[in-house]
Parts: sequence; structure tokens; C-alpha cells
Amino acid sequence: MKLAETQEEILQRLKKRGPQTIKILANQLDMTTMGVRQHITDLAQRGLVAKTEETRQTRGRPVHYWQLTANGHARFPDTHAEVGVALIESVRSSQGESGLEQLISAAHAGQLVRYQRALEFAGPELEARLARLAELRSEDGFMAEIRLLPDGWLLIENHCPLIAMATACQSYCQAELTLLQSLLADQATIQRTDHLLSDNRRCAYKIQQF
Repeated sequence: MKLAETQEEILQRLKKRGPQTIKILANQLDMTTMGVRQHITDLAQRGLVAKTEETRQTRGRPVHYWQLTANGHARFPDTHAEVGVALIESVRSSQGESGLEQLISAAHAGQLVRYQRALEFAGPELEARLARLAELRSEDGFMAEIRLLPDGWLLIENHCPLIAMATACQSYCQAELTLLQSLLADQATIQRTDHLLSDNRRCAYKIQQF
């Protein structure tokens, strides 16, 4: 389904920021609320967005937020989902859970080396390394970004391109966390704060420098 460029931008913002009001989207896109409303109406008719329940305010009328539907989320693909899940089930059947964990560890070991090489060029400063890490994760399909916190940083992954594999084998998610911890083990602690498999809308990791 082909969409207008502005509609694609709206879907991107709902994916990255979660439910938004038309007024917020208008401010972000530097558009009129009427213009955004027309795009939202078209997206709703296509089954890509839907209203959340009304949110009551202390003053004025209740506010409607808009969010992605399942079809809206499906526009951000799960990379090789069927092949990945079939591979997991095949290895699990033939080699058991231990064999599956060895396969996952080997895959992440290669990814760790690739990330380490890329981060070497970012310099020693943790903030610069985190910015580069977010770029690497985005290149791999995770729609990642870094946000500064009063006591550290938050690495946010707004999309998981391998969610079907992670659902079929939750050891995969633990391996992802271990990968990130290994990358920054000499500078910071990393703790997962949001998890897609725990019904959060994203995965996020809090990073605190030693």
C-alpha cells in the first residue's frame, strides 16, 4: 500500500513515540491540525491507526490519542521471520536447548566483533560511543535512539526486526542484553527497563557510567 510522504512520517512518529494527539503531531510536523487530521482519517480508513480511549484533562474536553494498529506495526517488517523461527525449531528439535543456545551465542559473538570494530572509531567518550551504537542498531533495523537522562542515558529500540525469533526463543533476548553489556563493560552498567515481550511498546536499556 503506497502512502503519502507525510503519512509515512506520521507512522514513523507513532512507532517511535507511541500514541500521539493530532495537536502534538501537527506541532512536530509543522502542519495545521486540519491537515494532520485529514491524513490520520485516511490512515484510519486504511486500518493503520486507531484511537485510544479518551484521556480526560483537568480542563477542557477529553483528548483522543492515536496509535498504530497491528497492520500499522506490520509496515515495519520482522526480518526473515518465518525462516528464523523454522531454524530455531529445527535446531531445538535436533540439538535441544543447549544446542540452540550455542547457535545464538555464536551468532552474537560475530555481531559483537562487528560492533566493537565500529565503536573503536567513535573514540573513548561514552556518549560518542552510544551515539554510534544507536546508529549501528538502526542499521540493523531496530530504529534505535539515545536519550540523555539526569543519571545516565537511555538506549531505546523502537522496533525489533526479529520479534518472531525472540518470541520463539527468549534466550535470544538475553543474548541481546549480554551483547550490549559486553560492548560497554569497561565504562558502564546496562539494565533493560522496557521489553517488548513484557507487553511494553519497545525495548529500552538504561546506561549508567561508572
